[in-house]
Amino acid sequence: MSTATDIGAPRQAGLPQGIVVVIASFLPILAIVALAPAVPRMMAHFAGVPGASLWVPLAVTAPGLMVALLSPAMGWLVDRHGRSRLLVVATAVYGLVGIAPVFIDGLPALFASRLLLGVCEAAILTVTNTLVGDYFDEGRRRFWLTVQSAAQPFFGVSLLVLSGMLSGVGWNIPFLVYACAIPIAVAMAFLLFEPAKRSQTLLPGAVAGFPTRHVLITSGVTLLASSIYYVYIVQVGLLFPGVGVTSPDTIGMLIGLANIGVFFGGLLFKPASSRLGTGWQIGIFFALMGAGLLGIGASASAAQMTAFCTVQQLGAGLCIPTLLLWTMRGLSDENRGRGMGFWSCAFFVGQFVSPALVSLVTVFSHGLPLTFVAIGAGSIALAIIVGMALSASARPAPARA
Repeated sequence: MSTATDIGAPRQAGLPQGIVVVIASFLPILAIVALAPAVPRMMAHFAGVPGASLWVPLAVTAPGLMVALLSPAMGWLVDRHGRSRLLVVATAVYGLVGIAPVFIDGLPALFASRLLLGVCEAAILTVTNTLVGDYFDEGRRRFWLTVQSAAQPFFGVSLLVLSGMLSGVGWNIPFLVYACAIPIAVAMAFLLFEPAKRSQTLLPGAVAGFPTRHVLITSGVTLLASSIYYVYIVQVGLLFPGVGVTSPDTIGMLIGLANIGVFFGGLLFKPASSRLGTGWQIGIFFALMGAGLLGIGASASAAQMTAFCTVQQLGAGLCIPTLLLWTMRGLSDENRGRGMGFWSCAFFVGQFVSPALVSLVTVFSHGLPLTFVAIGAGSIALAIIVGMALSASARPAPARA
């Protein structure tokens, strides 16, 4: 593995490092997206196993649980022992463990492999986000976070199509997509290096040592945003039959069409983050996600629902890069791994909180469409409250006489 030279100027990251880090950041998406088309065949294969109806879905989501539990520990590890070596090892093991279900048949062994995959995901997600902050100044962070967000829908749709084709061959064949991590790990070993320590400009009011207050605020807002973000991802397919669309292929096509919103949201991130304060940016993506959810719940036709899905996805495209850049701004080289570990934890806790949020609201709304309306309205309210609070806290204090 290459390392920064000890003689002369420290090595500078460029296009090859940015590309590898962005591609690696998509690996955690594989854990759920790659298996979504295969779940029915997995259920059928393990139908004779007691409790399979519970354990198969848990096996699909288990990696996310491990990310939520272990990301802070991974952040501590990379701050103490370095970034690049852990990332290469975690990515290589991820590839090997990911394809393991192709060669094993028992549900307990499958579940265990998914838990280990989640351990690797916690390392990959934490380190890739940390390296964006380590390798690049704020202007280039904006660029690479824009690339990451804009490329996500194309990566996700391509993966769904490939996984769907592989699931037609056999219940465990889609797990082969995890093999892509092996060449990525090889590229990392040759192209990534341990970043040199450099001075870091912190947010106004930041203090020496670990920025506890900043991390608590960013993690809290991230958890709220993530719980709303996943309402759409997990639940939106259930609403299309209410407007007359019952074919799974058609539902998938309309949701895929709406994903273009993520692409445009990603493209909007760079100019928005250059011209607007953090409070405005966060208010905008909460408002867009909220307006989209509210409109989806109130839609009377497939065309209306698809249009509002696109609005929601526009906000989603702005959401993650905005939260990441905001979190990075308050972190120094010495504590960036821990800060990004807590961010990853908050985002994946939001993934688990989201279904519970929907269930709780549905108890009072008595229907999923009205639940979308209520959560959408709540997101718009958060846009105002959080946006105003952050904008106020960012204003300089008045000078004392």
